[in-house]
Amino acid sequence: MSDVRTIGVDVGGTSVRAGVVDAEGDILDSASAPTPRTDDALEAAIAGAVDELRRRHTVAAVGLALAGFVDAPRGLVRYAPHLSWRDAPVAERIGDRLGGIPVVVEHDANSAALAERRHGAAAGASVALVIALGTGIGGALLLDGELFRGAHGVAPELGHLRVVPDGRACPCGKRGCWERYCSGTALGATALEMLSGGDVPGPSGLAREAAVDPGRVTGKRVAAAAREGDPVARAAVDDMGRWLGEGLSLVADVFDPDLVVIAGGVSASAPLFLDAAREHYARILTGAGNRPLARIRTAQLGAAAAVVGAATLARESLRSGARR
Repeated sequence: MSDVRTIGVDVGGTSVRAGVVDAEGDILDSASAPTPRTDDALEAAIAGAVDELRRRHTVAAVGLALAGFVDAPRGLVRYAPHLSWRDAPVAERIGDRLGGIPVVVEHDANSAALAERRHGAAAGASVALVIALGTGIGGALLLDGELFRGAHGVAPELGHLRVVPDGRACPCGKRGCWERYCSGTALGATALEMLSGGDVPGPSGLAREAAVDPGRVTGKRVAAAAREGDPVARAAVDDMGRWLGEGLSLVADVFDPDLVVIAGGVSASAPLFLDAAREHYARILTGAGNRPLARIRTAQLGAAAAVVGAATLARESLRSGARR
């Protein structure tokens, strides 16, 4: 099956990104669409992106990667905080829209972890955590190269660890979740909080943009402004780096990984915050100075990791089906 091509689809809270992937993990072609807010529209958008690619390529299967509680063997999405599905047979529905092509579903962080294990930064690690920073936070745990899903397929749900009691409201229904302080969404929210509190350390173009339209202050815009030296944006990015280090110290105490891979769309901005996160993590980790520190790397596949991983899972499902 070395020449088989499959499609991976990263179904995020803001966009649906699909790619045709070969056996070496290379993305040959891509398509995208905004993420709709209803089941029917979301499934139509996914099928539309896949069909756009199938008009240009012959593919054998499709893999979907998304943030949520996924029953991968049955293709069910139990719950997705940033999407509309609830106890939905997503693999079956998408497969029907695509004329019966095999479809598999997996958590986006698990998909990214698999891609990094096969083709990227997690190769050879014995205990590897993948932290996917995007709209929220996804987490995955690899033990000697195998995904750990827990008893019910939802582990490790790291983004919803509560780090601030009664903190920012989260779409999951709780308050103070880690992803409300460390994600693309959080980056925009932090900048707006700083601006609303008058915490402006110097002349800021971001402040002028927020005064015209606060909706323009997204995580992506804040990251771009930080690269340009905007003082508010840089302060918001520093805050996110501190929260990343805080969360890493918590999960390292639980899992004791030898490697942490930072993946997801926000990982493209890692040079802005990763050094600060490493320093904070190393300083507050339990037993700091008396235990080995995990290596912390960015994903080699960047924001493409979930697409590559989902396509890889789709290819491997064909192999397992052939064996049966």
